[in-house]
Amino acid sequence: MLELKNLSYCVRNEDGTDLTILNNISLTIEDNKLVVFTGPNGGGKTTLARAIMGLIRPTSGQIFYNGRDITDLGITERARLGICYGFQQPPRFKGMRVRDLLCIAAGNEKLPQSVCCDYLTQVGLCANDYLEREVDTSLSGGEVKRIEIATVLARKGSMLLFDEPEAGIDLWSFARLTETFSALHSKREATMIIISHQERIIGLADEIVVIAGGCIRHRGDRETILPLILSNTTGGCALGKECSIK
Repeated sequence: MLELKNLSYCVRNEDGTDLTILNNISLTIEDNKLVVFTGPNGGGKTTLARAIMGLIRPTSGQIFYNGRDITDLGITERARLGICYGFQQPPRFKGMRVRDLLCIAAGNEKLPQSVCCDYLTQVGLCANDYLEREVDTSLSGGEVKRIEIATVLARKGSMLLFDEPEAGIDLWSFARLTETFSALHSKREATMIIISHQERIIGLADEIVVIAGGCIRHRGDRETILPLILSNTTGGCALGKECSIK
C-alpha cells in the first residue's frame, strides 16, 4: 500500500518568492489497484509521481510504502522495494542495445530471446526489428517510449508508475498498449499509477484522481469521475478549477 501524508513541494522563484507545486496532498492507494492521475497540464501530476519515485524530495510531508517510511530513500532504494517509473521523456543510451536494456531491467543477463520478444510485443514493437538496435538518436521518441515501457514490464515491480505512456505513440501501438495495461491489471500482481489524459486509459482505472493547482480536486471510481471529466471537457470548462464540478 502507498500512503502520502500532507505532501507538499515548493521551489524558489528567481525573485526569491516560493512557488508551491504540490500543496498538502494526502492519498492512500491500495495494493494491486490501477489508479489514473489526470487533470490540467501543469497541475502537479508529474511532480507527484516523481516524488513517489524519489526523483525529487518533498518540502514537507511523508511517503509510506507497505508501512515503511520511504520519504528519505533514494531512487535506487525505492527501486529495490519494487517501485518502477516510466518517464514522460525517456533517456537514450548510446552503445546499449535494446536487448541489453531489457536484460538489465529484468536482472538477468541471459534473459531468453523469447522473453525479450514478449516484452516488446506487449508494447507494439517487432522484436526482430529492435532487439539488436542501440537505444540512441536513431530511434524516434515514440519508439524509445515503448522500449522504456517494456523495460518497466521486465522489471516486474510491485508498483508501476507511467507518466503519459501514450505520448508520441501511434494509434495502433496505443491500442496494443492499452490492452497490455488491461491484461497486467487483470493479473492483480502490481499496483499501477498512470498519468494520462486519454479516455481509453482513464476508463481502465479502479480510481481516478483529478489533480489541479497542486491539490487533489476530485477522486473516485471511474463510474463517478469519468462522466464528470467528459462533461466538463466537452463543455469547454477547465477541469480542476474551483468552479468546474460541484
